Amino acid sequence: MGGAPSTPRNTGGDDVSLAEYLIATFVGEKSFPLASDFWNKLLELPLSSRWPSDRVHQACELFAQSNGYTRHLAKLLIHLSWCLQELLQASDAQTSIYKKAVNATYIASVFLKHLIENGKSDSLQDLHLSLDGSEPVPHGFVMDQDIQNFVMHSVLSFIGAAEVSPNSYVLHQELLNFMLVTMSTQLLSGPSPAPIDANPFIDAAMAQEKSLVCLAVTRLLLNYISRHRTPTNAKPYLYSDGDSPGILERVGSAAATFVLLPLNYLVNSSGDGSKNPLAESSLHVLLILINYHKSIMSDESMTDKSDDSATSESVSKAHVFSSGNTFSKALANARDVEFDRSDVEGNAHPGPHVRIPFASLFDTLGMCLADEGAVLLLYSLLQGNSDFKEYVLVRTDMDTMLMPILETLYNASRRTSSNQIYMMLIVLLILSQDSSFNSSIHKMILPSVPWYKEHLLHQTSLGSLMVIILIRTVQHNLSKLRDVYLQTNCLATLANMAPHAHHLSAYASQRLVSLFYMLSRKYNKLSDLTGDKLQSIKIRLSGEDDGVSEDLAAELQIFTDFLRLVLDILNAILTYALPRNPEVVYAIMHRQEVFQPFKNHPRFHELVENIYTVLDFFNSRMDSQRSDREWSVQKVLQFIINSCRSWRGEGMKMFTQLHFSYEQESHPEEFFIPYVWQLAFSRCGFNFNPDAINLFPVSHQIEKQIEAGRGEEEEGKEKLQELSDQRIVFDP
Repeated sequence: MGGAPSTPRNTGGDDVSLAEYLIATFVGEKSFPLASDFWNKLLELPLSSRWPSDRVHQACELFAQSNGYTRHLAKLLIHLSWCLQELLQASDAQTSIYKKAVNATYIASVFLKHLIENGKSDSLQDLHLSLDGSEPVPHGFVMDQDIQNFVMHSVLSFIGAAEVSPNSYVLHQELLNFMLVTMSTQLLSGPSPAPIDANPFIDAAMAQEKSLVCLAVTRLLLNYISRHRTPTNAKPYLYSDGDSPGILERVGSAAATFVLLPLNYLVNSSGDGSKNPLAESSLHVLLILINYHKSIMSDESMTDKSDDSATSESVSKAHVFSSGNTFSKALANARDVEFDRSDVEGNAHPGPHVRIPFASLFDTLGMCLADEGAVLLLYSLLQGNSDFKEYVLVRTDMDTMLMPILETLYNASRRTSSNQIYMMLIVLLILSQDSSFNSSIHKMILPSVPWYKEHLLHQTSLGSLMVIILIRTVQHNLSKLRDVYLQTNCLATLANMAPHAHHLSAYASQRLVSLFYMLSRKYNKLSDLTGDKLQSIKIRLSGEDDGVSEDLAAELQIFTDFLRLVLDILNAILTYALPRNPEVVYAIMHRQEVFQPFKNHPRFHELVENIYTVLDFFNSRMDSQRSDREWSVQKVLQFIINSCRSWRGEGMKMFTQLHFSYEQESHPEEFFIPYVWQLAFSRCGFNFNPDAINLFPVSHQIEKQIEAGRGEEEEGKEKLQELSDQRIVFDP
């Protein structure tokens, strides 16, 4: 490897051969200084150039061998930064600079992606994100600055400051793809972030000043809200299939190994996200950023002198702690542009903040909640941003957000992923923690629910529908998934709603009693099996237990807790809301025999006692009526409504009102980081070498999605990993 000329020589005389020569030179062994005119010529290539993917792979292999000497990746990233800075400083859009920025972004994405997914070291030293000490640099360029920090500052500055327009759309899309590529270093690490994990570009993004982070988060949210359609002038570049006749196919030069490819070499535009690719990419970039976790290891030497007889020795103890996530904090502090609470309360909050239209964000989420990414964004806002949560809770059109969630849960057995079911149930649990929410959903009447097929739901309240869907989810889980956490989540939400029930529909009331009956049958069956197993062990007089009885006992305890929780739900309705729920009383009276086996049961009798107090009250009044009276359904219901007026709750035992709250564990990233990246793969079709992925099992998720497409796999039949990031807390 000798000296490098300042600029390449044009050997062909036309644009085709010049393009081939420039790209072949870029991946070759000759190093070109930053100030060389080579970079201008390279970045001014036509955006319409198309090249086969096999040539791209060959070029990447050559580049991986030469980059350590040429440092062309670092130089390309510097030129990308300069182009973006120049665009921001220009008073008007300059086509030539715009084209150079797009080319620099795309070329950098392709080669950087290859180096990341095929790197030989965990420290990512193969990227060579630095310049050689002898490298001549232009005046004003700081030689020892971190190139990843330099480029991330420029990328985030452009994303945050530049408006999305038909002329800038392609560059915005390419920069988001570039962000995905730079952050894909997370795929090389395990699901639990460790201090040794190398994520230089994400760390650089986290190190940016607060004002820049707020601008970037604002733009990503606005992109998601606006849902820009791909401009017509951008489609030939973004959506070419890459198979049309191009320069390489016509010339076939041995030197021609790579030039620009269509977008779908990096991002498969055939995925569901292609309808609004900028919105989808913005969402996934934001989700990856806000869920990033950086573990830092610190060592401290401690001398243990507690034992005088022992020799003093220095013990090195490693402490792992996490650094703050500036993007997560920015999202948590986002405020409504239409109403800033600090202005009203007079509490000034220094520094920049994310300001977005909450109304538009609410409507967009309601429109997109069938998508897992939208559910994750909603969860992040409700969990972390108190202003947005308050805004959601005061909306009078709660059906905008709840109906898509309930419909998705209704169809959960078909194609909804287990992760998505969990996140939706957590959203409902978070909302149910607010008493005003529990009251308001019963006041909204739905004329019809056409997607609910098992029963005609006419003039049903939103609260009744929510009860129906939660019970249906519990019943589906009992027969199919058998997941304890899902079960507990559903019942916890129902328990929060119970004291505020208002005119629960006949169908919802029937389903509630049927749920008790289903759980009671399962409990009785397990109780009998457990008793038989213990008896058989005693007969065998064996000191060795095969573990079956222990498993049965554990499952019996689970169903004991479930059954008590359903009885608590019924008790809460009867204790705090009986006059407002005659249909619940009717459903209990209609199937009062299902409670009989538990009337004197030592584990349930105190909860069943209240139910029989209610039954005795209404049964005695019915018996006092003329014995020859014919009791139709309507007459019984009307009798209950009339009798409710004289109900005073005498003889009812007052139990502590149940209240469950959702609490995030201390290491939520162990669940969310792999989950978000799986979404990036499935929704945006982001391709990555499966052999290099350590973040999650590839064969289980990605290969199926690549081959069969999004949603075809039967995820509902598979057992979800334990969610270590989620916890339901009972507040006594």
